[in-house]
Formats: sequence, structure tokens, C-alpha cells
Amino acid sequence: MKILHIIPNLRKGGAERLVIDIVRALSANQGVQMKLILFENKIEYHVDDLLSRIEIVPSRVRLSVLGKNTFEIEKLQQAIETFNPEIIHTHLFEAEIISRSCYYPKAKWFSHGHDRMRPFNNLKLSSFVNKRKLTDYFERRYLFQRYKINSGSHFIAISDDIETFMKVVLPKEIGNIHLLPNAINTKRFENQGSVASKLHGSPFKLVSIGRMDENKNHQFLIDCIQDLKALNLDVNLTIIGEGDQRGYLEQKIKKINLYSDISLVGSIENVEEYLWQSDIYVHSAISEGFGLTLIEAMAAGLPVITLDGGGNRDVIEEGKNGFLIEEENVKCFVDKILELINNPDLYRNMSMYSTSYAQKFDIVPYVNNLLELYRNKSLCAE
Repeated sequence: MKILHIIPNLRKGGAERLVIDIVRALSANQGVQMKLILFENKIEYHVDDLLSRIEIVPSRVRLSVLGKNTFEIEKLQQAIETFNPEIIHTHLFEAEIISRSCYYPKAKWFSHGHDRMRPFNNLKLSSFVNKRKLTDYFERRYLFQRYKINSGSHFIAISDDIETFMKVVLPKEIGNIHLLPNAINTKRFENQGSVASKLHGSPFKLVSIGRMDENKNHQFLIDCIQDLKALNLDVNLTIIGEGDQRGYLEQKIKKINLYSDISLVGSIENVEEYLWQSDIYVHSAISEGFGLTLIEAMAAGLPVITLDGGGNRDVIEEGKNGFLIEEENVKCFVDKILELINNPDLYRNMSMYSTSYAQKFDIVPYVNNLLELYRNKSLCAE
């Protein structure tokens, strides 16, 4: 079976990490020929083992509401035809627009819903109040037409939340929706020490992973640390990630004099080492398609405390592997941190359960389910 995955680049991000794990696992399957196409030579992960399967194909599509559309897809069309795939699997909205502008109806196409792709929203022309919404409408209409031309698509939802969203916004005639929760290489994150002996003691170490943007809402975690320090608790926070909010976060940390208690370590690859050295994983995203980092933290033996971002509801068993805070309330969040710190038995139980729970999301059974979906003859393109 020839399988082609397409994603704009391999910058640091949840979708990109998942794609790398999928490609590695698929490549280990006999009878599978695997290729990964990127539009940009921007790779922020160690993927030396995959370089023979990666092809950089510069491609671009720019849709204009009033002007002329721009298509730079000739090389991509040629790359698809040369590889002659049976499966084409795309990730992120840019890859949707660009890949579906090509014509290749003899493959089965899969669209991976990593988040609520904004242009998919069911907008009506009368509801437009700005250029962005107008552009979204035309991109959505264009893409739905291209789905039909390429024999439809099969949509993969990474959580119940994304599945519900897709059922609302996607016309039934352009394809079916399949729920397939995200996965990780759990072996990479397994703690080499005893999970039950985590809770390292003073200082209590909190960690969060995510791009520094408004949605990830890291300023909320800074407020939580400020409240914890006001209680004379010896606690620190490490934030892993990069983004346009870094300057704002640095200023906020400096203003409230927490620069010795909060570390912004930037974008790194060996996140598992930081997880192993921490006690609790905290997550403050306003909206979350799934929450891959939550599973990574659990695999490393960390209980999780998170705001309700939608998709991460699927992975929290309340009081067993973590706590889900339904509203953006600093006091409620801090109370759950204190509950774990002050109750070692509860912490140990949650730590051990988190480790076992994460095994349900291992990449090996995930890829087996994905291959079964690929091979399902009832899904063959017409």
C-alpha cells in the first residue's frame, strides 16, 4: 500500500509531532510504502531516520475574493502522480486547500481534524462583518467543491469535541467522519524511575507545554503561581514553548517579581526530560482539539490539572488521572494543586493511574486502527 501524508512543515506543534510518530510507525509495517510531503523545508525535530521518506515540494494557493486566485501546485501535482498513492492523508488547513487544488480522484483522501478549522464554520453570506469572515466563506466553499471533484474525503476527528464540530459544519455528501483519538509513542515518555516516588518535595515543580499564544493562556498559570507564592509555598513553573506572547509573559513575570520561580525555556525537543523532573502537569488552553501534551505528561507519571478546552474532556477521568476545571478560575485551579501536594497518597494513586491510562493512546494500536481504516473496502473512492 502506498500512503502519502501531507503537512505544511514540521515546526514544533502537536499536529507535527503526531505526523512524525505516524510516519515512523507506518514505515515499520511491511507492505507499506510511505512518503511525507512538506511545502517548506522547516523541520524543528530530529527526523534523520525519516529523511529518505520526506520530500519538500514548495506549493502555494492564494484565493482572492475580488482579485485573481494564485495557484503554485504544478510540482505537487507531479509529485503525487509520480508516487501514485492509494491513500492521501492531509494535516492542517493549509494542506487541505493546497492538496485539494490538485486533481487525483483515484486515491482515498483523508483529512485530519486537529482542531476546529475556522473556515469550516457554517457561515452565511449575510453574517459577514469583516474581510476575514468573507475570506473564510469563500475558502470553505472552494474546498467543499474540491472535495467533491476528488471523490470526497474521509474526515478524522481527534476527539468527541472535534467530531461534534465536524458533524455540524460538514455536508454529509462530501465524506464520512471517523473518530480516532490522538496517540503518542508512550515508550518515549515512560519514567525510568519509580512513578510512585515522584512528588519530589520542595520545591514542587509544575510544568506546562504549549505555544506561547493567547489561546494557550499561560498568563493564567502565572496568576496561579502568584497565589501559591502568597501562601508561602515553595513552588516553581516551567513553560515549554515559543510564540508571540513571550515578551508579554516575560514582562508580567518581572512585574510581579516571579522571575526566579517561573522559567520560559523556549521550544525544545526532549520534553520528556522536563516531565520526569516535574511533579504536576498544568494546562490552561482556552480551546483544545485534544490535548496531546496531557497524554505525554500522563505517560511520564504526572497527574494533570487543566482548564476545560473542549477536546481535552476526553482524556481526564476526574480524580483518577487529573482534574478538569470548567471555568477560568485561579482559586479553583490552585485548590486542586494544593490538594495533590497535601495528599501524597492521592498523588501516588493518580500518578500510577495516569501512567497506565496513557497506554490506551499508544501509537502502535493507533496506527493499526488507521491502517484498518485505510484498507476498509467500503470506503473506496468511486
